[in-house]
Amino acid sequence: MREAVTLLRAGEVVALPTETVYGLGADAFNPEAVAKVFAAKERPSFDPLIVHIGSVTDLKSVAIVPDEISDTVNRLISEFWPGPLTLILPKHPDVPDLVTSGLPTVAVRQSAHPVFRAINKELGRPIAAPSANRFGRISPTSASAVSKELDGRIPLIVDAGACSEGLESTIISIEPREGKKPIFRLHRAGPITKEQLQAFGKVEKLKQVSADQPLAPGQLPSHYAPLTPLILLESPTDFKPEPGKKYGLLSYKGEDDSPYADIHDWEMIEALSPGSGKLAEAAIRLFFTMRLMDEAGLDCIVAEPLSETGLGVAIMDRLRRASVRE
Repeated sequence: MREAVTLLRAGEVVALPTETVYGLGADAFNPEAVAKVFAAKERPSFDPLIVHIGSVTDLKSVAIVPDEISDTVNRLISEFWPGPLTLILPKHPDVPDLVTSGLPTVAVRQSAHPVFRAINKELGRPIAAPSANRFGRISPTSASAVSKELDGRIPLIVDAGACSEGLESTIISIEPREGKKPIFRLHRAGPITKEQLQAFGKVEKLKQVSADQPLAPGQLPSHYAPLTPLILLESPTDFKPEPGKKYGLLSYKGEDDSPYADIHDWEMIEALSPGSGKLAEAAIRLFFTMRLMDEAGLDCIVAEPLSETGLGVAIMDRLRRASVRE
């Protein structure tokens, strides 16, 4: 951790654990350091980064909270920070345009991971940290996954074990309404669910965004993808295997409880929540299982759908983006 702070102060990038996925961190106020994040990930400059703050009092250094939403922001922070909720707010002038891809807003959150928080506080500056993988690939939920993605590209990986959430943070923006609860525009589904947010405002999914200028991280139509082609089925009858190809099934509960297990002689079947069908477990295992199947020598990964309630919304969002192909 001390080495990580030293490197960050020197303008280097470091892979850091968060409760969601491992992030590739840089001093958010240092444009040259942030540029190294984009270079290491091969990330296009039009895709903005999330800024992580060490404490709530640091929010004013990266964002300007309008009076009309300040009460809502304070309630959300009180309920969900530190934790996997990212707020899109008007950016402070001190935040480099590279961090926000030229947008007038900044995506900001406070991580709940004790190692990340300790490094963030010791550094004394906000940390810009997208997921620590090459752009568009499967997000890493362990230090070994980071190493497979970025070995030789970055000077340090801080290994704190597996991530506890396994999915990137929920991202929302806030629209005030006179005399009514505010509207939360859901830019990215994540661990903080629609059901949890509805106690504080009306949640509406963001309309289609431009692929050339996303308004928040993780909005591109193709993302979180393995190198092996992935197909997301809507029903068992949709599967049309090609002769001679090796297919693996990404199942929710596993072969004993899957209507998809018997429709093909699969090379392998991997379960997100073996036997129990718990969405929280499925979320934690999603990227790990996708990476495992990606490295198994398959010609195609076939994913079965999950119910889109609670965390199922975020899981299905990642599967849909992973399954998009030119």
